[in-house]
Amino acid sequence: MSQPAGQQLPVSYAEWESRARSVLAKGPFDYIDGGAGDEDTIRVNREAFRSWRLQPQVLRNVSKRDARVTLFGKTYPAPVMLAPISIQGIAHPLGELASARAAAALGVPFILSTVSSRPLEEVAAVMGNAPRWFQLFWPNDPDVTASLLRRAEAAGYSAIVLTVDLPVYGWRERDIRNGYNPFQVGEGIANFVTDPAFRAKLRKPPEQDWQAAISLFGSIFFHPSLSWADLPFLRLHTKLPILIKGILNKQDAELALRYGADGFVVSNHGGRQVDGEVASLDVLPDVLDIVRGRIPVLMDSGIRNGSDVIKAISLGASAILFGRPYIYGLAVAGETGVGRVIQNLFTDLDLTMANCGIRSIAEMNRTFLIRR
Repeated sequence: MSQPAGQQLPVSYAEWESRARSVLAKGPFDYIDGGAGDEDTIRVNREAFRSWRLQPQVLRNVSKRDARVTLFGKTYPAPVMLAPISIQGIAHPLGELASARAAAALGVPFILSTVSSRPLEEVAAVMGNAPRWFQLFWPNDPDVTASLLRRAEAAGYSAIVLTVDLPVYGWRERDIRNGYNPFQVGEGIANFVTDPAFRAKLRKPPEQDWQAAISLFGSIFFHPSLSWADLPFLRLHTKLPILIKGILNKQDAELALRYGADGFVVSNHGGRQVDGEVASLDVLPDVLDIVRGRIPVLMDSGIRNGSDVIKAISLGASAILFGRPYIYGLAVAGETGVGRVIQNLFTDLDLTMANCGIRSIAEMNRTFLIRR
């Protein structure tokens, strides 16, 4: 992934964010960068990481380090995955294709959003045999839901990440102020207009009546009546592992275990859904107390650098999902930008492990942390 001629790519998160702001229109940038309400949840996500300080151990022979992690029988180069970010076409013309290629080149699992700019089969095609998961926003139409699951399995996605913290759209003041809603013009509905079950519900193909397709999408996308009792439906339509994304308390962790979840993602949706919400990192230990190592527990929201990864893994997370940083990389330099953001994170993680006296992911635990 060569650097574009004459362009010095950013290094820090703040630099990537600033450069992305300069290349994107205000509507798309604020959609990606913003959160719910006055964005207090975004702030507390970062504060939670700052409240834990690394406490290095020295003279431990760190000449060899190993950041590999195994999940569901597959080994990855680091405990890092690219989070499901919707509508990546608003950040770069190639959208998810560029992000997926960058992830595939580095062996990093790419999690594709249901509301992507490119169909799931097209994304799979550019990844070859590289690892990929499919994130499901559960539509209120069972035919479409079942069809999406079948397609994901057929296209080589190896896990389903069911996002449960978006029963309705969050109160996102930047988008309201900008009058920006990409779904209203059909952005992010590629997986629907290419879906046979969805197309069968239209009087005319989407190519002949785009507005009707947008309207149908709007009527089935949100599913506020979804409940725990609906989860067995997924087992009827996929053999893939199912992770539940959006767990933030012990009670929901217990219910998810009871209903047979194969994994959790402790997440507050990157601060995009509820203003004033608890930070994901702050509740991670509570969820882990319930799980007691029976299934993998991943986390997202607020991770920016290698130190953050070490803190999350040391507190017990199996892996982390990395979101906004790579989308800024996508906006700035496409596939090259995403690749550079991932490579920077990997290098930062490796160097910080060495300087903390950590030789492997298995060694990360609370003895390397102190609460400020």
